[in-house]
Amino acid sequence: MAVIQLAVNGIEPAPQGSKRHVGGGRMIEASKRVKPWRAAVAAEAMEVGEQISGACAVSIVFRFRRPKAHFKTNGELRETAPRQCIVKRNDIDKCIRSTLDGLVQGELLVDDCLVVTVNAEKRYCVGAEQPGAVIDVMPVG
Repeated sequence: MAVIQLAVNGIEPAPQGSKRHVGGGRMIEASKRVKPWRAAVAAEAMEVGEQISGACAVSIVFRFRRPKAHFKTNGELRETAPRQCIVKRNDIDKCIRSTLDGLVQGELLVDDCLVVTVNAEKRYCVGAEQPGAVIDVMPVG
């Protein structure tokens, strides 16, 4: 089996954050963004039509929109705008968790415990690029 590549476009990656108690022993996701993100990843994973049931490596490049404050009024990027995507609400480890859960939900992976290697990057969208992620999954061994 070769490398499986997924592209999730048009939706900003969302971190799998904490859960909060809502009574009656029920817990819900604190972030309202995580459910649509996992669903988008799952939809792309289902399109593959394969399932990995052994060890695998996952590589993810997360793309986020730049804040409007990074741009001048003419649309050019400010010299003071950060080059790296350091946004507090999008911790890379939590984005990985929600993405792996989406791969399981979309039945590309039997379980996320099968992932033995993860390589992840988060960056700002370049030009007309849409927010989202490129995900590569490669069986190991």
